[in-house]
Amino acid sequence: MVKTKISFFLIIIGLIFVGAGVWQYAHTKVKSTTALQQAKEIISQKQPVAADKKRLVNSTPPATGDTIGILSIPKIKAELAIVEGTDPDDLEKGVGHYKGSYFPGDKGQIVLSGHRDTVFRKLGELKIGNHLKMQMPYGNYTYEITHTKIVKSNDKTVITLQKQQEELILTTCYPFHYVGNAPKRYIIYAKIIGS
Repeated sequence: MVKTKISFFLIIIGLIFVGAGVWQYAHTKVKSTTALQQAKEIISQKQPVAADKKRLVNSTPPATGDTIGILSIPKIKAELAIVEGTDPDDLEKGVGHYKGSYFPGDKGQIVLSGHRDTVFRKLGELKIGNHLKMQMPYGNYTYEITHTKIVKSNDKTVITLQKQQEELILTTCYPFHYVGNAPKRYIIYAKIIGS
C-alpha cells in the first residue's frame, strides 16, 4: 500500500516536471515566433536613412523589449528576431541586443546574446568563415566569423564597447548541453564584410 502511494506520488511529480518543461518550451516558441513576425514587418517597411546610411532619419533609441531586426545564420538555417535588451523577458522573444552596444553601421562593437537551449542551440556548429547576417530597417549587414573563445561566466572583458572598428559578438552560456547555470560563456567574434 505504501509502495503504491509512493509510486503514484513520484509519477505525479514526474508529470508535473514534464508538463512545466513542455509549457515553457511552447510559451517561448510563441513569443519568439511573434517577435520574428514583428521583425519581418519592420524590415519590410523601408525606412528613410540619413546620408551616411548609419541611422534612421528622426530615429530614437529603441526601448527595452522592442523588436529591432533579424539575425540570420545560414549555416544552421536560423532566422531570429533581434530584441532590444538582454533581460529574461527579452531573451524569450529572440536574440537580445546588449543595451549600450552599437548598431550595424555605427562602426563599433555590436553585442547580441541568446539562450543556449533556445535561439542559440546550434551555435557550436558554426566555424570560422561562416557568415552572420543582420537585417535592420535601414539596411542589411553581413559579417564573417573570425574566431571564438570560451570565458568564465563572470568575465565581462568581452564587452568593451569599443568604437574603433565594427565587430559583431554573439554570446551564450557554455557548455551547450549543461543543465543549470552554466559556468562559462561561448563567444563568437565576426567582422563586417558587406552592407
